[in-house]
Amino acid sequence: MMALRDYNAAVDFVDRHVAEGRGDKTAFIDPARNLTYAELSDSVARIGPMLARMGIETESRIALVLLDTVEFPILFWGAIRAGIVPVLVNTRLTVDQYRYLFEDSRAKAVFVSAALLTDVQEAAKDLSNLKSIVVVGGGPVSVPRLDLLLAAENEGAAPARTVADEVAYWLYSSGTTGMPKGVMHVHSNPKVMAQTAGERRIGYREDDVVFSAAKLFFSYGLGNAMFCPLWVGATAVFYPERPTPQTVFEMLRGYQPTLFFAVPTLYAAILADPGCKPENMPSRLRLCFSAGEPLPSHIGAAWKQRFGLDIVNGVGSSEMGHLFLTNLPNAVEYGTSGVPVDGFKLRLVDEHAQDVGDNEMGELLVKGESSAAGYWNQREKSRRTFLGEWTRTGDKYTRRADGVYTYCGRTDDMFKVSGIWVSPFEIEEALATHPNVLEAAVVPVEDDNGLVKPKAFVVLKDCANGDVGRGLHEELKVHVKRAVGSWKYPRWIEFVDYLPKTATGKIQRFMLRDHKVDAHGEEQ
Repeated sequence: MMALRDYNAAVDFVDRHVAEGRGDKTAFIDPARNLTYAELSDSVARIGPMLARMGIETESRIALVLLDTVEFPILFWGAIRAGIVPVLVNTRLTVDQYRYLFEDSRAKAVFVSAALLTDVQEAAKDLSNLKSIVVVGGGPVSVPRLDLLLAAENEGAAPARTVADEVAYWLYSSGTTGMPKGVMHVHSNPKVMAQTAGERRIGYREDDVVFSAAKLFFSYGLGNAMFCPLWVGATAVFYPERPTPQTVFEMLRGYQPTLFFAVPTLYAAILADPGCKPENMPSRLRLCFSAGEPLPSHIGAAWKQRFGLDIVNGVGSSEMGHLFLTNLPNAVEYGTSGVPVDGFKLRLVDEHAQDVGDNEMGELLVKGESSAAGYWNQREKSRRTFLGEWTRTGDKYTRRADGVYTYCGRTDDMFKVSGIWVSPFEIEEALATHPNVLEAAVVPVEDDNGLVKPKAFVVLKDCANGDVGRGLHEELKVHVKRAVGSWKYPRWIEFVDYLPKTATGKIQRFMLRDHKVDAHGEEQ
């Protein structure tokens, strides 16, 4: 059956709920206010006239540098409804990074949360493409304010006549290997994500209350806290600040969500915090989900033991918009990534693009209707990533005969030791099972003989930060040998206070690769 050509995603995700009688139901909640579906629909319809009055034309782009508040969906869907493309920008960037993204996207306006205004103003100096900066959630009277601009619009406008294959919004990839790339998604993609991963795999329901510690500016948060709950008419709770174990538990107690989404790092931090007690976990919570990076087995097992709930592990990407491979919620198997989401097909290929057999490692390719239209102004990278109907993930996996996939590592991060492929993730997971280790990152390092061996950067738990002697180095090496193999142990271990990560929680191993060591393992 051929899909409709004329289609505006905002009409389907926002206007439909009022027509179906959900106008009085709460759609979104933040610490400042609640927003019903009727209020959302009214505000979204007035964004178009507001943008037109600002001189922003159809098919132009606006940058959203927004914390997670109810204004985010208003601006996101309001722009899409008007045929204008919202560009979602990480809220944790430097001034130079903001400037790069504003220039790269050629955004006509920036809508920015008040707390981030100073950095955005500095980044936007002398940019010819920018017509205006609008502050969201208060701010100085000298700067245009969203609340005042929106209040000046007496009525909404009809939705723009967009088509299903037209670009609706951009994400920027999280930049684990360099500068972020603008990922362009079309109007028909959010519906695919919400129906496949949301309804059919995770099982979102209209009576759900969703809390995502993962933020809206990247695909995991956008899918689980916006597309999926909004599609079924559920309620989503936003937390604008950086999540900590304590604040997450306050949100869980205060709003009693039924679905909770986070990244592995946060789950590990909660488990390490003695203040996060099982009796404070909401009784209504029926599912915990993890994505952003693979979930180490020991974290899932410890969470189940303490809180009585499994953590469902999933895989998605900016290029596919949301999740395409997950554990089954009713049959979690730690240490695996699960099976493809209905509607997606997966392949594993070798370096010659030939399919590999069961239990053989290969690069993961995925095919599904939510695939991005490509990267903005990155033709070479687009052609390398988007191979017709298939999209390269850049991840290495194995597949069992029963169709279950297991993560091995990033293609760019894999390396050979003694002629055998080594996955940094496997060594990192082994290190993290040691009682003194909070987390670890492993990179290849050449010694003076030109031989590649693993080096580990290790963050210790607070209780172990006192005396780090040579004994712990050797103890960790033996621990890894026993867990994953004698040739995979880290020849060098450096204890650090933190690991460099993207805002999505992914370790930036490329920032750790410049360390040189001699043949005896001494730092140079």
